[in-house]
Parts: sequence; C-alpha cells; structure tokens
Amino acid sequence: MDKVLAAVISSPGRIELREFPYTPPDKNCVTLKVEMCGICGTDKHTFLGQNVQYGGKPIEYPVIPGHEIVGRILEIGPREEKLRDFYGSVLREGDRVVVLPNISCKDDYFSAHGFPPYMCPDPIDYGNQLNCKSPPYLFGGWSEIMYLLPGTKLFKVPDEVPSNLAVLTEPMAVTAGLDKAKEFSSVNREGFRFGDTVLVIGAGPIGLLHIIKARMLGADDIIAIDKSDYRLSIAKELSADFTFNISKTDADTLKKSVYDITDGRGADVVVEAAGTPEAFIQGLQLLRNGGFYIEVGNFVSAGKVNIDPHLILSKNARIIGIGGDEATSYGPSMRMLMRWSRYLPIERIISHRFPLKKVTEVLQISLSLESSKIVLYMQEDQFQMRNEK
Repeated sequence: MDKVLAAVISSPGRIELREFPYTPPDKNCVTLKVEMCGICGTDKHTFLGQNVQYGGKPIEYPVIPGHEIVGRILEIGPREEKLRDFYGSVLREGDRVVVLPNISCKDDYFSAHGFPPYMCPDPIDYGNQLNCKSPPYLFGGWSEIMYLLPGTKLFKVPDEVPSNLAVLTEPMAVTAGLDKAKEFSSVNREGFRFGDTVLVIGAGPIGLLHIIKARMLGADDIIAIDKSDYRLSIAKELSADFTFNISKTDADTLKKSVYDITDGRGADVVVEAAGTPEAFIQGLQLLRNGGFYIEVGNFVSAGKVNIDPHLILSKNARIIGIGGDEATSYGPSMRMLMRWSRYLPIERIISHRFPLKKVTEVLQISLSLESSKIVLYMQEDQFQMRNEK
C-alpha cells in the first residue's frame, strides 16, 4: 500500500480527507489496518476548537482524530521479543486487536506509582496529542492504517466478540468510576452498594454505558436524565427504570421526582456524563447525604459555575473525577459487553454507521440530539459487506 486515506481536523471547524504515504513499522512499532473507530465526544470537542483536554495540554492541529479503535495487525516491525498483548497472548499479523489510546511516560511519578496513563504530565495520546504534522503521520483511528509506537498496549479480541461490540471497549473502560465506587463500599456506608439507586445525567454513549455497568454491578433503580427523547428511549431499552427529559421538566419537579423515587433521600450514586458545568451542580442537588458522585462528563473546560462548598460539606458527599480509561478495564469490558449482549440490546448504543469517505457529514450528525454512538468504517469493502447482510 503506497497511500493511506485519513480524516484530518486541520483547524477548528474544518475536517477533510487527505492521503498520506504508508510507512513500514520501525523497531518495536506496529501498523494496524483499522476496521472501525467510534466518534467520541472528545473528537467533537477537538472539531469545535475546544482543544485543551488531557493534562491541560492543548491539541495541536492538524490531527487525525479517533481513539475507539478495533483493527487487525498489518505489519510488526523488527523486535527482539515476540509482540504480546496486555495479558501476555502472542500477537501475529492478521490478529484483531483493540488499542489503548494512551502511552505511559514511564519515568514520571504517576506512571511509576501505577496511575492511569492519562495522568502523565506529558501525555502521548492517539487521536489527540499525537498530530499529523510529520512522518509517520498516522496516529489516529480515523485512518485506513494506523502507526503504533513502542509501548502501545494492545488487547486481542476473542473470535466470538464481533467488531461492533469490540469498538465499544474503550468507552466501556471509562465506566471504571463505578468499579471504584464499588471498592469504596468495603467501608461501612460508603461507595456503591448492592441495591443502590444510580442516577446518570447525560444519556449519550458514555452515560448509556454507565447505565449498563450499573445494572451489571447490582443497581436497583436506575434514573436517566437527558434533553433528548431519542437517547432516553435507548436508556430505557438498556435497563433504565426512570427517565426525565430535562428540557421538559423544571428543576423543582425533577428534584421532587427523584426524591420520591428514593423515599426522600436522593440518589445513592450520581454519574455526571452530560459534560456541561451546570450538570455538575444539578447532580449534587440530586445526590443523597453521604452519597457517591462520579464526575466523568466535563472532559474539556466548557466554562465555570458558581458552587457553594457548603453543599458538598453538608451532604458529606464523596466526589471522584474520572479522566479516562484504565488498561485493566479493557479485558473485563470486552468480555462483559459480549456476555451482557445476551440480555440487553447493547448494539443499540450505535445509532449510525458510515464509511470514512462520509466523515464530513457524519460529524454534523454526531452533534445532533438524534444520534448516539457513531462508528466509522475505515475499509470500504467491510462497510459494503455489512450493508449487504
């Protein structure tokens, strides 16, 4: 292959298709033939010019976006040892894998002490901090071929897991905040306990995956809040017990409804996945005293809100921020998505599928409230095969 087609955000609000030269992998590097890649909220932020994300470091344009990646190993560069995935399985050319988009710095405090790679002070992120200004260019998932650097963590996809579930692995791994809340439950009265009420603000893909995860982990009532009836209908299908359209429900009515559902206490666990500063305040108001709050939505700085710290103190609230995924969540996420697809229509999270060449119109659709997860097919023949089924 001489030329590789990729989608490039060249500047805020501008995306275009470009061809790049194919570069064979150097020592300890790998090239990946991308099958499909999801459109994440961070990609939309990058497109809109909201480019201060991981570690507070601005993204430099032009960039090939995309970090929710599943593909097949095309070439393995020279190496002294066999290429292995995160769990030790030997990888060969042609194997299907999911890619962890963050590479650890290795020599900083956070990496040395086991913190997630996205906490590295000088982040190295596919589809984000790695731009396409210079060779080998192909550092994002919205490309027919990706170039993977040394230290990239790969996860082999079991044969029984279809790619349209595997592509949800990365966003599902972001739900690790609920796992952390479970860990807190080992302390009396803390965390996310079996039979707790979980309230999710924002029924986009990340919110929907938190609904699924909450059900997996033993939630009782699950409440979903959004301003899109379309997304709330999917939340219902994915096991939400109560849904409220915030654009049709005033704040007092919403609070009364949530407190009625929870016998006057408020939600035991609140997940803010809407990504608006105002939603953070709303979540605190709906949290019970002593409740557990997971902030996962405000990934970029979208503004400021006034908050009275007394509200946090008086509620004795426990608040944690989740800035991304963790490698240890990938394997369990992939397996549990497959297992729970027997009981829930998980593929409903994917609302649209398009070939790479339609990326310009796809981004506009992704900004609509009538969409959920959108997946791009990087290989035209695979997209055509899917449509023929």
